[in-house]
Amino acid sequence: MASMIANNVCEIIVRDLQKLSAELNAFQSEENIWKVEGCISNSSGNLALHLCGNLQHFIGAVLGNSGYIRNRDAEFSQKNIARADLIEEINKTIEAVKHAMSTLTDQDLYKEYPIDKWSQRSTKAFFLLHLTAHLAYHTGQINYLRRALEK
Repeated sequence: MASMIANNVCEIIVRDLQKLSAELNAFQSEENIWKVEGCISNSSGNLALHLCGNLQHFIGAVLGNSGYIRNRDAEFSQKNIARADLIEEINKTIEAVKHAMSTLTDQDLYKEYPIDKWSQRSTKAFFLLHLTAHLAYHTGQINYLRRALEK
C-alpha cells in the first residue's frame, strides 16, 4: 500500500509542477521565457527544463524505474523550445512522479536513497523533501524573473 506521506509529497510536487506550468503560461511574450536580466544567468525556460530533468531522474528513474536518461547539460544549454513543448515536458514529469510515488510504502521512505548526493547518504524521505523544496525554490525564481522582464 502506498504511503500516506509519499502521497502527500506527491500531491505537493504535482501542485507545484502545475504552478510551474501556470508561470510559463503567464508570460505575455513567449520569447521572454528564454531571456535573462542583469546578473541572472538561467532563463525561466532553462529552469523549467532543469526541474523536469531533476524530478524525472531522481524520482521517475531512480525510484520509479522509468528508464529516463538525464542530460543535465542540455537542461541549461537548450534554448527557444516552444512553450507548448515545455508544458508537455512538465506533464510527462507529473506522470513520472505520480507513478513512482504510488509505489512507495512507509517502510520505503526510511530506507537509504540509492544515490550518494553531496557526498552523504540520506533517506528517501529526506531526499524527497529536498526535491520538493528545490522545485519551489526555482519556481519562485521563475515567477520573479517573469515579473522583472514584463514590467
